[in-house]
Amino acid sequence: MWTYASQYKLAYFYVIGAVILSETANIVVPLYYKKFFDLLAGTQTLTADERTSGLVGAIVAVLIFHAIGWLLWRSMGVVHNWLQPSVMADIVQSAHASLHRHSYAFFLDNFAGSLVRKVGRIERAYEELTDQLQFRYIPLAIMITGNLVVLYLRHYLLAVILLVWMVVFIAFNIWFSMWKMKYDAKRVEIDSEATGVLADSIANAVTIKLFTGFGHERSLYQEVTERLRRMQMLTWNLGEITDAMQAGLMFVIEFALMYTAIHFWQRGMLTIGDFALIQGYLVGMFGKLWDLGRAIRKTYESIADASEMVEIMEASPDIVDARGAKPLSFQGGGITFQNVYFSFNKTRRVLKGLNVAIEPGQKVALVGPSGAGKTTITKLLLRFYDIERGKILIGNQNIAKVTQESLRAAIAVVPQEPILFHRTIRENIRYGRPGATDEEVIEAAKKARCHEFILELQDGYNTYVGERGVKLSGGERQRVAIARAILKDAPILVLDEATSSLDSESEQLIQQALHELMCDKTAIVIAHRLSTIMEMDRILVIDDGRVVDDGTHSQLIRHKGGIYKNLWEIQAGGFVN
Repeated sequence: MWTYASQYKLAYFYVIGAVILSETANIVVPLYYKKFFDLLAGTQTLTADERTSGLVGAIVAVLIFHAIGWLLWRSMGVVHNWLQPSVMADIVQSAHASLHRHSYAFFLDNFAGSLVRKVGRIERAYEELTDQLQFRYIPLAIMITGNLVVLYLRHYLLAVILLVWMVVFIAFNIWFSMWKMKYDAKRVEIDSEATGVLADSIANAVTIKLFTGFGHERSLYQEVTERLRRMQMLTWNLGEITDAMQAGLMFVIEFALMYTAIHFWQRGMLTIGDFALIQGYLVGMFGKLWDLGRAIRKTYESIADASEMVEIMEASPDIVDARGAKPLSFQGGGITFQNVYFSFNKTRRVLKGLNVAIEPGQKVALVGPSGAGKTTITKLLLRFYDIERGKILIGNQNIAKVTQESLRAAIAVVPQEPILFHRTIRENIRYGRPGATDEEVIEAAKKARCHEFILELQDGYNTYVGERGVKLSGGERQRVAIARAILKDAPILVLDEATSSLDSESEQLIQQALHELMCDKTAIVIAHRLSTIMEMDRILVIDDGRVVDDGTHSQLIRHKGGIYKNLWEIQAGGFVN
């Protein structure tokens, strides 16, 4: 957190300096109250006018020091109110960036709701920690130091008693808070789990209704929130124990100091004003010490709250650019998979020595049974995962040696289940090329055959599509995704079941658009609906992580007993001669 705060050193140190000077002024004030009460008690032989003048002078001095403290505190507040939000914004922006540096697999393994919660927690943790430092720890340190010095000057034994008590008080709070931290961390962990369960339930609300699963989901959420309730109650009860111990220790020090002061007063070593001085210091110190226990607890709780996000920010992404990686230079090169092996885990090998060479500008379809590795091939091309062995080349460039951003900028993808932002249709299409004009957006929509249905919407291109595009039908979402890919105009095109959500009429409407989209591009098309790939330059049949057949449609349907011929006969054999 200091990494971010240190970017505003001048403002930060002004805040700290103002707090120190303000608290120093508060230490001086009781000295004038001591003088005030000594004058009232008549410990000095003075005339009535001299005594009155002294009393007024003491009160004026108190007013001046209070005014100094007030001015410092108010100016510090203004600077602090600018500084803290600035640092918090930097932290959440960095957290956001660090999340997106992580790999595709990272987001498969984490709930979106939990990640959002962790970003919020680290922001609040910074606010809490800096508040404790600036408004609890530093003022308390100044007060303790000043009190010890003043009491030592009155009598060293008073300072020794206070010092020993302070060591015991602070040591107890630190030890207890550190011991309690494991329970705070567990509470945070369960809280993240509860958030994940809730987010998962909300995201799948339609599925819950379709399968009448509310009772099951309610049980899941009740179970995790009940564990959270028990852990929350435990941590709060431990906090009550701390409060009880602190109150007892405060009773002890007040009795010890006042009892000692009485003996010194009997010997003429202290005055009535010294009792006012001691009591003033105790009252001020008790308020800050009571907050110290809470501050220490909040500090450790904040550390626990922030630790999950800090671990993510400090963790190295699974997929990183190679040292000295250069941007991909696409000059019409083909795509080559050389003896590629890949596994999702030790027991699930997906690709087993895959060898594929796609010529520049060639349109290649990947077909085969589910789980054969077709979609995995495209994900490896996008470098969502790193391969175990072999190479993937674009032209003569190993994709593991170029920057990920330049690699993905050269590839336009229309996924099987396109996910849209909860933004306008215009913004979703323009995401393919953020600098595109409105006319270019509309032209891409026309080519994707979605211009007509967009105009029928109440707000047209300014219609918000809902979270993940839920306000549009599956076919409408897919056509918007195709428009986005058309606008991107990347040299490599990947269509992963791009027409799977379209009815036959809609599919026919956009087939020409897809052919136009694939023109002059190297295209990889995954399709279970074989009628959509009959005109591909090549069809690769994938099975068990290998290419088991390769040819055009007319060639493959002549392979007796071949996988493609069997698939074709299942889908169209009864209707096509």
